[in-house]
Amino acid sequence: MTTVMIQWLSTVLRRPTLRPGRRVHSHGRPTRTVNSQFVSFLQRSGFRRVNPDRYERSLRRRRLALAVFGWAAALGLTWVVVESAKALSMF
Repeated sequence: MTTVMIQWLSTVLRRPTLRPGRRVHSHGRPTRTVNSQFVSFLQRSGFRRVNPDRYERSLRRRRLALAVFGWAAALGLTWVVVESAKALSMF
């Protein structure tokens, strides 16, 4: 148990820190940059792999769908309560 913990600590402490401004990375694993001029060109030009507009649109659609579902559920619950009150008042 202690040897596993020591091995884990040695890998964690040996790992280089990630800089917050990096755009080209390999999910936290340190990589060797093959063509640093090309990478710097991509960073200067503002290259992004994911289209943020499309992602934000999908988030808005999801939020709208959740709101519609919430309102439909609230209206359905209100209808059930009203109909149940009418049914109970008949007896």
